Amino acid sequence: MRVLGIDLGERRVGVAVSDPDGVVATPYTVIELPAKSSSKTSSEVLCRKLLEMASEIKAEAVVVGMPLSLDGTSGPATQAADAQIEVLRELIDIPVFTHDERFTTSIAEQAMLEADLSRKRRKEVIDKSAATVMLQSWLDARTP
Repeated sequence: MRVLGIDLGERRVGVAVSDPDGVVATPYTVIELPAKSSSKTSSEVLCRKLLEMASEIKAEAVVVGMPLSLDGTSGPATQAADAQIEVLRELIDIPVFTHDERFTTSIAEQAMLEADLSRKRRKEVIDKSAATVMLQSWLDARTP
């Protein structure tokens, strides 16, 4: 099962995809959101791009990272993610799942530091790397 993984952000959204068997996640792209637009406009732009990507890769599911607080509770970022997920669920005809994304950015950052990537390069790829970590975690949790 091919899956699209999404790491939501205010300015950038990281996207990862799984292989056709749903075993391995790989970085895909970063979606830059309009800097000076309403949240409704950003949401519409994002959903349109995600729908195109899901169709392009023939995704059978979407997994969106939930930005929970360190103690596992919901905060403002979680509420914003919930709103985005509801819009996405209304527009897409494949299942949309959520998965805890706590620590994904720090895990991705640590891996890039160990790979000795420059600060500039890390900034370019951190969002899709975090999406990859989150998606891989979701894929691993599904494996018996």
